[in-house]
Amino acid sequence: MSQIKQINQTLKQLLRQHQLTYKDIAQALKMSEANVKRIFANQSFTLDRLEEICQLININLSDLFLLSEKQSEQLSQLTLEQEQELMDDPELFLVAVCVRDGWQFAEIIQHYQISEHQCIRLLARLDKLKMIDLLPNNHYKLLIAQDFRWIPNGPLAKFMEREVMGSFMADKFNQPGSFRFYLRGSYSTSSLAIIERKLNQLTKEVALLNQEDTQLPLEQRQHTGLLLAMRPWQISLFEQFKRTNTI
Repeated sequence: MSQIKQINQTLKQLLRQHQLTYKDIAQALKMSEANVKRIFANQSFTLDRLEEICQLININLSDLFLLSEKQSEQLSQLTLEQEQELMDDPELFLVAVCVRDGWQFAEIIQHYQISEHQCIRLLARLDKLKMIDLLPNNHYKLLIAQDFRWIPNGPLAKFMEREVMGSFMADKFNQPGSFRFYLRGSYSTSSLAIIERKLNQLTKEVALLNQEDTQLPLEQRQHTGLLLAMRPWQISLFEQFKRTNTI
């Protein structure tokens, strides 16, 4: 990821934590909201403009650059111990999912039966697990990449297989915002490599959208599951017709 793109993402996250919108920035800097949105969308910051925005959240440019550099080193995969600790404590797992999606402290305790004291304690545990950096006033910096991967056959993968996949796919997918599509075929090795590359790119783009949407109020976002999968496979119904020896 380019440095300016990483700085842009870090700045958006900081603004979200301070509950500042594009409209707030525009009013403070005496600009139009459309112009502010354009600057962020095109990543066309001047140093002067960056410094002005940083002043709104009481940090200097060097702090922003340092945070951005650290954020670029986010975890792409948890350790076995991290995954197991999440699985051993449902409340910790819940808060970990919330912070990964950019929820703020007040939003977590408002939407779930978790007290302020419990939430502070759980955030402190996530800090100890090096999944977040806990900051003053119950803010945090996420240390987990949006597109992090589960350990193959690890605690999270087993949980997803056992508790999630069956109920997720069993739905009728007839509600707004639902989509189900199945496509099979016989592909060459080179074609499979192309498909895998495109799926990996899609996961990165979806993860980036999730990160960008953390700037929106919680009521403007919706919990959504997206499942991407590919493996060598044949419909079991057809297996009975397969010849034992093929020429």
